[in-house]
Amino acid sequence: MKLSIVTSKKMMLALVTLLTASTASMAKELTIKSPNGALALTVSDSAQILTYSINYNGKEMVMRSRLGLMSNIGDFSTKMNIADTATQQISESYDMRGTKCSHVNYHATQLDVNTINGEGKKMTVTFRIADNDVAFRYSFPQYANTACMNITGEATAFRLPNHTTTFICPQSDAMVGWMRTKPSYEEVYIADAPMDTVSQYRQGYTFPCLFHVGNDGWVLVNETGTAGNYVGCHLSDYDRNNGYTIAFPMQGEANGLGSTSAGIPLPGHTPWRTITVGDNLKPIVETTVAYDVVTPQYEPSEEYKPGRYTWSWIVWQDNSINYKDQVAFIDVAASMGYEYCLVDGCWDKNIGRQRIAELSSYAQSKGVSLLLWYNSNGYQNDAPQTPKQCMNTSVNRRREMAWMKEIGVKGIKVDFFGGDKQHTMQLYEDILSDANEYGLQVIFHGCTLPRGWERMYPNFVASEAVLASENVFFTEDFARSQPFNLTIHPFVRNAVASMDWGGTIMNRYMSRNNKSRHRRYTSDILEMASAITNQTSVQCIAMQPNNLTDIPDMEIEWLKTVPTACDETQFIDGYPGRYVVLARRYGERWVVAGINAMKEPKELKLSLPMFAGKTVTVYDDQPLKKGEIWPQGRKATKKVDKKGWLKVVIQPNGGLIIE
Repeated sequence: MKLSIVTSKKMMLALVTLLTASTASMAKELTIKSPNGALALTVSDSAQILTYSINYNGKEMVMRSRLGLMSNIGDFSTKMNIADTATQQISESYDMRGTKCSHVNYHATQLDVNTINGEGKKMTVTFRIADNDVAFRYSFPQYANTACMNITGEATAFRLPNHTTTFICPQSDAMVGWMRTKPSYEEVYIADAPMDTVSQYRQGYTFPCLFHVGNDGWVLVNETGTAGNYVGCHLSDYDRNNGYTIAFPMQGEANGLGSTSAGIPLPGHTPWRTITVGDNLKPIVETTVAYDVVTPQYEPSEEYKPGRYTWSWIVWQDNSINYKDQVAFIDVAASMGYEYCLVDGCWDKNIGRQRIAELSSYAQSKGVSLLLWYNSNGYQNDAPQTPKQCMNTSVNRRREMAWMKEIGVKGIKVDFFGGDKQHTMQLYEDILSDANEYGLQVIFHGCTLPRGWERMYPNFVASEAVLASENVFFTEDFARSQPFNLTIHPFVRNAVASMDWGGTIMNRYMSRNNKSRHRRYTSDILEMASAITNQTSVQCIAMQPNNLTDIPDMEIEWLKTVPTACDETQFIDGYPGRYVVLARRYGERWVVAGINAMKEPKELKLSLPMFAGKTVTVYDDQPLKKGEIWPQGRKATKKVDKKGWLKVVIQPNGGLIIE
């Protein structure tokens, strides 16, 4: 028979229908819609298996997929029955710093599905259904004589329609790569691959994962709210019957130390799984679901300042970590009006702590603050760079951070973590919490994906968790593929979390003298545009001392004004791996940036309502002339028509900036 769920007037658009029966032996199924009615979530316990599916505008985006998990206190993946449900409206406004927007109005319908397993134990699946996002997690009460739970795996799955193609990044094997530092979310994305393509290492795929459901639209799968409360998860390889399933860390991670399972107290809950859907890419690029369902874990100890930083290591490498060269990069930062200078690894040996204090004093006299690099640990991999064993225990951290505060250091970059096991996820949280007490902002490298951390931890800036621009220096192949990578990340990696890309590189050759080694394959304007398309509140602009005199004045002047504290992001146009055009608002200033990774010029007619009827400044590339290696950048003014339309051309491996 059919039972209706009581709703308030505000919930009339979120129509809920419950198809049920009076006995537990008969299947129950319910459907709930988003506030605007476009997204429909269906939950079922048919055959005593919990499943969900998602339709968007009447089209199937996620097919019937399994829910549930396995634990030491019971199996919550089979013999499951829906007992009852409850709904409520969620309406929240919040502010945050350091990500794609500064203010969010979040509206969703919450559905709590209360279930019972074959042993009579309860589990609640909580869904949040917004207009383009679904988030869900599992919650458990405290059972008799049981106050903790060891979760050994999840049945949670994501089944996409058969014609779906993928934009996903493989999970690496454990303890491989340079000095056995992987996995570190630094593998190569494949664009538009069939779902049954086996991942490079046969270990599945790291979050986030983007899927193209043909003409029907797009699906972005991710997780959020994970830190010391759970393991960091990823997706398995594709299976025709089950789709992609949640995979836990590999046993070999962190040098084989620690458990691959997750421990939670009871009552307790898991982190959120998130699914963003749309019939175009705008909801994918603009989603805030990673932040909508998490809460701040502590108050900021001070007002953390966004900004730009210089970084010698990205081109000058290890030999630049000396007092004289760091002074040169502080001077570059001061000349450009940048707020920070990052001193990379082995500064404690090459410069020494006393001279670092002197360097910090010199930087402050120039209006610049230092960021210092640290190795995260001493026993989870073989990375040799120092300082080591300063960040892996609270005693050492607090001693080190007190010293940094005393000499005026404003942030740290912590590198070389050991995977996604729960004890490593706890280390991230502990570093952030302790750093906040000493007024330090934090960047992570060689690390996991941040999962809602910009809102959870107010001093968190960004993580690398991407095959970043330092690889332009290391290999010519990566230098050639940089445009492809820069046009993937706004739709995938950078869509869910701030990303420390590692630098807008203005040197044309990957050497200190800017004449030797392999060349850069991107135009100057593309590099400048990447400072906008890549999002983080503390952005690396990898200016070298020679760049102050060897790049055009118009580029210098624009690079002095690079904004970082973004208040709003709008998707304008693009396709992952081919081209992208985004608009970001910084206070009253709108900046539109575009990148073309294709071999042919890209002609576009852009809808720019923020500039309707206005004259704008356009930076772009001239067509490459015979004999030229790099196109010449140019600056011009254009009139946007009254309806906000503007025609532009982005050259191959070129860029575009409009403001």
